[in-house]
Amino acid sequence: MANVASQASQYLVDILAAPEGLQESIAAVSIAEECALPEIQSKYILSHNIAIDATEKALELRYPCVHVYCERIVNLLREKFRRFSGKIEMAIEVRVSHDRLDGIERKAQQYVDATTQVLDRNRGDWGDGLFYTGGYEVVFSPVTHGGKNFIQTAKVTLEVQASQG
Repeated sequence: MANVASQASQYLVDILAAPEGLQESIAAVSIAEECALPEIQSKYILSHNIAIDATEKALELRYPCVHVYCERIVNLLREKFRRFSGKIEMAIEVRVSHDRLDGIERKAQQYVDATTQVLDRNRGDWGDGLFYTGGYEVVFSPVTHGGKNFIQTAKVTLEVQASQG
C-alpha cells in the first residue's frame, strides 16, 4: 500500500519539476502580476515531509522550495478483486522566506497560484492506476521566524484516486 503513495508522490514531484510545470507557471504569474518571482529550481522540489526547523538543520536548502508528501492513504476496496482501490491524500507545501514581513504573504499566494495552475493542467489519468480529478484545498500558515528571515508555508492538499493489483 505504501508503494501507491510513493508512486503518487514521485509523479507529483515529476510534474512540478518538469520544464512545463512549476517554472512555466511561475513565469506566467510573474507576467500577469507584473512582478519578478524567483523560480524554484527542480532540486528544491522535494519528496519529503520534514518540519521547517529540521529541514534547515539537515539539508542545505534555499527558499522558495516545495515539499511533496502523502498525508493519508485510505483503502476503500471499491473494486472487489483489487489489492488497493481507494484514495491517497497528497500535500504540496510551498515554503517562502523573506527578510521583512511586508510582501511575504503576497509572495506565498503567488507561488500557490503557480502550483494550482500546474494541478489544473494535469487533471485526469496519471497512469499506473492513479487518477486526479482536479480538486484541491489551500491552507496558509502564519508567518514565523526561522533562521535569519521570516518564513511562510502554504499547504495545497489534493486527493488522488488509486486502483492497483
